Amino acid sequence: MADVECRGTESALSDCKKRVSGKCNHSRGAGVTCSGFVRLVGGDSPCSGRVEIRDENQWRTVCDSDFGPKAAAVVCEELQWSPRDPPCTHANDASVTCTKYTGFRLVNGSTACDGRVEVQVLGTWGTLCDSHWDLLDAHVLCRHLGCGFAEAVPGGGHFGRGTGPTWRESFHCDGTEAQLGQCPVTALGASPCSHDRDAAVICSDSSGALRLVGGGSRCDGRVEIFQRGTWGRVLDDQWDVQEASVVCRQLRCREAETAYNPPKPERGTGPVGLRGVRCAGHEPNLTLCNTSLPESALAAGIAEDVGVICWGSRQARLVNGPGRCAGRVEIYYRGSWGTVCDEGWDLPDAAVVCQQLGCGGALEAVGSAGFGSGSGQIWLGSVSCSGAEAALWDCPAGSWGEPDCGHKEDAGVVCSEFVALRLENNDSCSGRLQVFYNGTWGSVCSNSMTPQTVSLACKELGCGDAISLDPFPTYGTLPGPAWLDRVECGERHSSFWQCPSAPWHPQSCTDLRDETHITCQDREKIRAVGGESGCWGRVEVWHHGSWGTVCDDSWDMLDAAVACRQLGCGPAVSALGGAAFGKGTGPIWLEQVECRGTEPSLQHCWARPGDSGSCRHKEDAAVNCSDATRGRPTSSRRESLLVIICIILGALLCLLLALLAGQAWSARAGRRASERAWEPFPEALYEEIRYSPALGKQGRFSISGSYSEGSLTKTQAHYEDIEEEDGAGSAPGTGEQEGVDLSSLQTCDGHQCHHELQGRIWAMISSGAAKSTV
Repeated sequence: MADVECRGTESALSDCKKRVSGKCNHSRGAGVTCSGFVRLVGGDSPCSGRVEIRDENQWRTVCDSDFGPKAAAVVCEELQWSPRDPPCTHANDASVTCTKYTGFRLVNGSTACDGRVEVQVLGTWGTLCDSHWDLLDAHVLCRHLGCGFAEAVPGGGHFGRGTGPTWRESFHCDGTEAQLGQCPVTALGASPCSHDRDAAVICSDSSGALRLVGGGSRCDGRVEIFQRGTWGRVLDDQWDVQEASVVCRQLRCREAETAYNPPKPERGTGPVGLRGVRCAGHEPNLTLCNTSLPESALAAGIAEDVGVICWGSRQARLVNGPGRCAGRVEIYYRGSWGTVCDEGWDLPDAAVVCQQLGCGGALEAVGSAGFGSGSGQIWLGSVSCSGAEAALWDCPAGSWGEPDCGHKEDAGVVCSEFVALRLENNDSCSGRLQVFYNGTWGSVCSNSMTPQTVSLACKELGCGDAISLDPFPTYGTLPGPAWLDRVECGERHSSFWQCPSAPWHPQSCTDLRDETHITCQDREKIRAVGGESGCWGRVEVWHHGSWGTVCDDSWDMLDAAVACRQLGCGPAVSALGGAAFGKGTGPIWLEQVECRGTEPSLQHCWARPGDSGSCRHKEDAAVNCSDATRGRPTSSRRESLLVIICIILGALLCLLLALLAGQAWSARAGRRASERAWEPFPEALYEEIRYSPALGKQGRFSISGSYSEGSLTKTQAHYEDIEEEDGAGSAPGTGEQEGVDLSSLQTCDGHQCHHELQGRIWAMISSGAAKSTV
């Protein structure tokens, strides 16, 4: 058979167009590799999605009623992936999330629980670089390998140089994950690493090992002990801080803070490994305490599960931000998460948080709940770090749990290793690809750019799949930094940030023609309806050519965070249900949305199709987001604050000018009133006695404040002359009766004469003498 030409719809090869004979030998025999009987569809990567099994000529889904972790492991093994526990959903179709990391081991150590870290990626073993390898990552690996906990993470090729590839992935575990494959991973911009820097770990052995379960960290929770190949509960009737101190020291969790008996819902149900224990408090291991108590001692009380909270349980995280290294600061303390007050919050405080979380330096210390208001306890306030502390709680601060502020003053940070992606253009789904790093936006160079890279970039932006990588023919020099080059994503990568690339550099390329310009499909559309702006309202998504709503079942802040980020509206302030912005119309597209908070869009979250009929529009979900400027990785919050300060200062200045103008007007009015009060005197004198202005000015403004004898004589003579003239020209019977008697002025002196004269003139004016004289 030769020159076979099939359309793809034939049921057998013999049905295709062909020639039976031809010039062909067995060295040119055709071969084929068929796909398996299982596939994953509808996920955001080749290793996640809905499970479908091929049945004859059809792909059929699998019901999730009996689909468990073992079945997921079989599916992932068939697809050459390693299973990762998916979040719980209520979808009828079984779904699986796999990871490319198919194996972990420690080599070249003295036991199976210490050595060089090696990871198998799709069947190939390689080492890990120690640049971001820390105790939290090592704790997860040790626990996964059944080796207790991590005692140390020696660097510098402590267990010799490995062979094969060196994976540049950096794991960012919080210590509670079941295996490294569940931790967030980044590789973008990582520097090349040689085998001289292979990561390593020394784990505690499993004999007599302890673990704490049910807590928020590896250093708090219910105590369990590993004996005879199984984990068992520890029960006691007199559990106190002495026993708890031994547990905390054995787990390398510092000293004990609290010893407690868990409430009934948190008690264990498995076998009992240890019943009754008495410690002096100095023992290095719980098994070295007195564990052979007589039955009479145990019968005196009721033995219950025991738990501890160690000082090492304290940890920090950033939440409700646009990435791993930006968000609201929260601290885990005494078994619960709480926020930090922004009183005195500044860059040295933020620098400690960023360094503690492996996020580089601090770009911005954010206050006034810039990443949304938290809930629960506010653990710290008045923090005053120097910047050199290892953890935020090592800084001087107020008393734990007693800050005088509310959640509207929650503190946040933006760190230098916060990264974001955007397309610079009026159309948000096409344009120049840029990445935010170290506080600035910069270009992504197109050298070695693959279609898979462009596709993952579009998905990261919530713009669907890539359509094209657009050349930019104009020659010129880049006006700003170009942070990345040679980004090479492959089929094994599920996120743009996991792709290898050249190291971060501000001049990765300099020619405009090397910039990456891409065009993506239409954005996976979403809108907020019913609010005053597009940043709060009822959530609606575009699907199958129409807008529909989202059911509020399980709708929470993680879901709202994804929706707000997809809307371009910054962090979520609240997740609302019960049709808070009115009932929608049309279909309900999504139910039981369960986001992790890191997805680029709601369409990438686990959800149940909204066609079950179990949800009504009275349950439409809604969001309240902060404005878009808060969500951008810039200093716009600082600029907005400056604008507000300028407005306040301007208002205060206007008020001050108004007060000064009022005082000036009052002073001027007072002067006018004073002048009007003095004006009748010369007129009255002129009309009555023809008083000389010069004399009045001399008497009124005499600096010495006294009158000389000569001046009084002249004044008396002048008044006598006036009396004679007035007597000759006045009407009969008027001058003598209504004149001003000045005889007493001959015996007064200085101010006394002046004030007495004023008094008599005022008396004359008020009695109408001046008017009758005129």
